[in-house]
Amino acid sequence: MSTNRGVITTDKRDIFTVQTQYWHRLDDGRVQCDLCPRHCQLREGKRGVCFIRQNIDNQIKLTSYGRSSGFCIDPIEKKPLNHFYPGSSVLSFGTAGCNLSCKFCQNWDISKSREFDTLGAKAMPEDLASAAKRMGCKSVAFTYNDPVIFHEYAIDVAQACHELGIKAVAVTAGYICPEPRVEFFKVMDAANVDLKGFTERFYHKICGGHLNNVLDTLLYLHHETQVWLELTTLLIPGENDSSKELERQCRWISDNLGSDVPLHFSAFHPDFHMMDTPATPASTLTRAREIAINQGLNFVYTGNIHDPSGGSSYCANCKKLLIARDWYELGEYHLDNSGRCDYCGSQLPGRFDGPPQHFGRRRIPVSIS
Repeated sequence: MSTNRGVITTDKRDIFTVQTQYWHRLDDGRVQCDLCPRHCQLREGKRGVCFIRQNIDNQIKLTSYGRSSGFCIDPIEKKPLNHFYPGSSVLSFGTAGCNLSCKFCQNWDISKSREFDTLGAKAMPEDLASAAKRMGCKSVAFTYNDPVIFHEYAIDVAQACHELGIKAVAVTAGYICPEPRVEFFKVMDAANVDLKGFTERFYHKICGGHLNNVLDTLLYLHHETQVWLELTTLLIPGENDSSKELERQCRWISDNLGSDVPLHFSAFHPDFHMMDTPATPASTLTRAREIAINQGLNFVYTGNIHDPSGGSSYCANCKKLLIARDWYELGEYHLDNSGRCDYCGSQLPGRFDGPPQHFGRRRIPVSIS
């Protein structure tokens, strides 16, 4: 069986298992996955760290094509994307598994799942695109777990969405090898990348990855693609929230990605393997935002706390309020249809197309037939 985008399944009885491209055989009989920097080396039948890529018949195959852990309609600001069609709704979905092992994961029931019961919802690419169109969503977001691990499925969904005028959004940690990265982001319209910290110690000890691989993805996105990029850092007390580390991170962003990339600082709450770590106080996010602004970043936001000032957008030129936000609810709005400031005419960086929508802060679980 095949989809109309040429992905061939491995077994006519299993429409959810498909061939993949990025792997090679080793001399000892194992097969190495080349999708992400983990480079899992697998014997027959074994699964990678991500869970959904498996050695079947001496090939790496994706075992979750067309399967999801569920679907919701969200405000785009929840991804978070504050400069990408403000106020619009997005159809959000994920699969299972992850290629990082973050001890603080706040979607651990999905990203750390090793049960296919998690993938109880079925939706082929055309189903998702049609549902998004029918429900009035501006975009579809690959979220809840990292879409790079369901590379083939995400790409086919994005292509199906584009055929119906729907945008594709990746919420990702950016932990992907250079060659598949090109193919993946070629079909994405926007990405929010989790920059989880700014030390190799944090990435290695807390996340099971490496910082430089993520920085390479950020440089690629900024310099070599047209993908709209925003960043998020979850601040964890005592781990990645020191002023020195935040200054280094924001200076790197300013120097390498420019002053206009939006940066979101989000509050941690105790979860998964970090239940004994206290929640992030609001003052930490306020301090981080001040540091980022002092390092030259123009658009810095706070998340997971009630902070209308830290959630709103201001003109980098005249400093006037452009988009007021209370949680995910839009209030005052002072941009023209192309995203220019009503006061001074400066362009707010981002993607804008007409007046804002006002989906609000709702989260609507939906079923895709």
